[in-house]
Amino acid sequence: MNRRNVILGGLATLGVGGWFAASSFGSSPLGSTALTPFVGAANAQTTEADVDTSGITEMVMGDENAPVTMIEYASFTCPHCATFHNDTFKKLKADYIDSGKVKFIYREVYFDRYGLWASMVARCGGQEKFFGIADLIYKSQSEWTRAGEPAAIVDELRKIGRLAGLDNETLDECLKDGEKAEALVAWYTENSKEDDISSTPSFVIDGKKHSNMSYADMKEILDEALAG
Repeated sequence: MNRRNVILGGLATLGVGGWFAASSFGSSPLGSTALTPFVGAANAQTTEADVDTSGITEMVMGDENAPVTMIEYASFTCPHCATFHNDTFKKLKADYIDSGKVKFIYREVYFDRYGLWASMVARCGGQEKFFGIADLIYKSQSEWTRAGEPAAIVDELRKIGRLAGLDNETLDECLKDGEKAEALVAWYTENSKEDDISSTPSFVIDGKKHSNMSYADMKEILDEALAG
């Protein structure tokens, strides 16, 4: 079973409005009566080629015409990604993104179902709220990822969404969107294959892949690209 099917296999909705991949990750902490099978969009037998990913929005920050384009591949459950966003990213944003030197693209990587759930909450507010919600998710990563049972983790993610100004109805709709979940996983798979991504965080700067690095090393690469 490939990673996409592991994440989406046996997808169903929890009674609290979150996600639970029963067949791949165990049984529901709320008991079988809390599960409502998800039909059609969550069918794990489909392949990436069957899924339309054209509706997935690229999350972009900075000048569209900036001389350097930088793509970050990150997982909301990756501790190193949290460290980058809670520290290094602030410097990157101030020095290069806000100044119009770098167009920054953030692409989610789904190594597990929790990262997918977090992504669906972050995207729930659209482009306008995405980076603000992502910031909250990374800041509290050690808390929500350790909340316990899947239902508790979903509840913690919903709290983050509400803190960002989303109401319960909107969050429920986002978390129950099976077609969006499958499209996101297919989109991630396409991107990771194209850019040969196997770890997070990874960075693609003007088409060249780089692994996690210090801000000093990142500055050197960016300054070289800007001078080129």
